Amino acid sequence: MATALKSRGAALVALLLSTAATARAHEHHMDNIPEGDAVSPDPIDSILWIHILIQALAWGILFPTGMVLGIIRSKWHVPVQTTGTVLSIVGYFLGHKHKGRQFASNIHAKFVPTVMLILIAQVSMGIYLKLHLERGIHGKIRKIVVKAHGVVGKLMPIVIWVQFLFGGITALGFCRGDHTGQCLAHFIMGSAFIAYGIILTILLLVGQLWLRRSGRSQEFYDSLVIAAWGCVNTFTEHRWGTAWVKNDLQHTSMGIIWWCAGLVGIWLSRKRDGRPKRNLVPAIVILLTGWGMSAHPQTLPVSTMVHTIFGYTLMAAGLTRIIEISFVLKDRSATLTDGSDPNSFQYLTPFLLYAGGFLFMGATEEQMQVLADAHVTHVSYVLILYSIAFLLFLYVNMLIHLYAVHAWSTSKSDAEAPRTNGMPNGHARPDPRVRDAEEFELEGLISEDEDAEPLESKERQPLTARHL
Repeated sequence: MATALKSRGAALVALLLSTAATARAHEHHMDNIPEGDAVSPDPIDSILWIHILIQALAWGILFPTGMVLGIIRSKWHVPVQTTGTVLSIVGYFLGHKHKGRQFASNIHAKFVPTVMLILIAQVSMGIYLKLHLERGIHGKIRKIVVKAHGVVGKLMPIVIWVQFLFGGITALGFCRGDHTGQCLAHFIMGSAFIAYGIILTILLLVGQLWLRRSGRSQEFYDSLVIAAWGCVNTFTEHRWGTAWVKNDLQHTSMGIIWWCAGLVGIWLSRKRDGRPKRNLVPAIVILLTGWGMSAHPQTLPVSTMVHTIFGYTLMAAGLTRIIEISFVLKDRSATLTDGSDPNSFQYLTPFLLYAGGFLFMGATEEQMQVLADAHVTHVSYVLILYSIAFLLFLYVNMLIHLYAVHAWSTSKSDAEAPRTNGMPNGHARPDPRVRDAEEFELEGLISEDEDAEPLESKERQPLTARHL
């Protein structure tokens, strides 16, 4: 069995290596691209559409789902990740066999070798762990591989997101020349808002126990990031020593208020006795940022309206966070101590951050010009972006639910076990939500049989504060 697995794994890795090598050697035809443009006027053909759909399925759905299945040590982890790997290879070759639209040298193609090397590393480590080589030096190597496998697993969603953005930019020929700077600002900041929303969703649904154990309030971490990000924006939004142009002053002033408010938020995140305390500073920063963006001067009317709706969305996110902390939770960290049943109102802030992120990423100069030329109203465009935000919000909640069902459920056998004095077998059992929610980390990306020890015994081992 091990020999067969090893041979199949070696074949898969060899195929991945050849794919990565081809990524560097392949050159697209560019004879139909007009001078000064990044893409040809040809339509996207069916092969390229299939490439997009297959890669979206493999990288956008299967790999993240397989990651969660690995965390819960499901038997479906390996099949799902293997299917995703095979589809990604098929999609890669289709991307080099398409006709129709041609592309100049672009960041999407240049990033492919990096993405494939990361995939090769992840697959190779997964195969090594499945072989269960534990004797001699393999015992030490195995510990390193388990940790490295988890680190690469944590990087994968970020890498996938970046490559998807590169793909969209390349397909439309955007973000070149003078547009590069504002593209970077929109896509980085928009992605940051979405990432913030995802983190808040995770903490809301499965992270409250870790937050309690950390001895810090949510606002401490929020304010720390806000202060750091504000310092970066203060010194990067304007090229110091040159004339102030367009919106430089407004961007820089936003950076200043971020680090000033962030420092206040850090200070207010503890009581006098050192215990964590909630505060409203991060919510106020989001609200003020939204107000500033709603009045951001733009060239095109459609751009002005999209930026206005983006600003209103951020203002709503800040306002709902203030209401949540002050009136729904009344300065508590959660409605219940384990955070297992959040109030329905608490979902609003994360979702509005998702929507705000997509609105900001979709408001670049080139995108607005395309809308203006096509006579698309801002209402239609905003509704489409909100729809995408809903879909991502749904997907993130589904992945967290997949984890939580395993982590917070009591098995049927436990529920039906003989009870003495009201407890199974006469012994008090720890709350499975408390026990398993502490294991929310990517260290378990290996399969369910990575260790010889059965899962049931693993779940009952004492946990340490290092988790999560």
